[in-house]
Amino acid sequence: MSRNAEALAAIRARAGAEPVRLGLILGSGLGHLAHAVEGVAIPYADLPGFPHVSVSGHNPHLHIGTLEGVRVAVFGAREHYYERGNPAAMRAALEVLADLGAESLLLTNAAGSMRPDIPPGDLMLLSDHINYSGLNPLIGEATDARFVPMTDAHDPALRTALLASAKAEGIDLRQGVYAWYSGPSFETPAEIRMLRTLGADAVGMSTVPEVILARFLGLKVAAISTITNMAAGMSDENISHEHTKAMAPLGAAKLERILRHFLRTLR
Repeated sequence: MSRNAEALAAIRARAGAEPVRLGLILGSGLGHLAHAVEGVAIPYADLPGFPHVSVSGHNPHLHIGTLEGVRVAVFGAREHYYERGNPAAMRAALEVLADLGAESLLLTNAAGSMRPDIPPGDLMLLSDHINYSGLNPLIGEATDARFVPMTDAHDPALRTALLASAKAEGIDLRQGVYAWYSGPSFETPAEIRMLRTLGADAVGMSTVPEVILARFLGLKVAAISTITNMAAGMSDENISHEHTKAMAPLGAAKLERILRHFLRTLR
């Protein structure tokens, strides 16, 4: 039995065989939302092939159950490229998500803003992304399925629905382009000036590999960044991981309202 089949069997043994509607990967500040899922929480360590997570402030459990009346699979943490140098670290987990019946994947992350009109505490819906790292989780894939088209990788219909949910909740949700920088060191001011020139609006250390993998697996994708800081050189903030963890809850409260409203529209 493959590792994915073992993981799938372990999940169904604990959570039942009912298909999930969508998956949700939580970034910094949203860990508590996983605990709101009415169902079971399974440690990644119990699921063969699931990622190793070493970042403080993250919850390495898969939560299967209902949230706002919708059956979901919520990943309380992701493995970042900078942890072990593997851009495909989330592949097995997302393959299992697809096997669980999910049609869509919602991603969240913490990011640094490069736009003065999207300050810390605000949210940004990803309209597109720039894979500045040049890394790709599909390198080594032996089939022609590796040639994944990335036009509208961030699904227009999902984005429209999330914008409508934000409006219904009275929350200003801007759209912008996210640049993936590998990390773990933060960017220099010169690098930020370069990324702004390239057309990026926010920068972070995750999400893009998962978008590529999800599209490879046929999942529809949307992603929202919680802005935790202005990018290097754009303010006098002292950028650090501790600062990110401290600031993430400011935007996360608004993001949770949007996500809950969106889920209610699916019932």
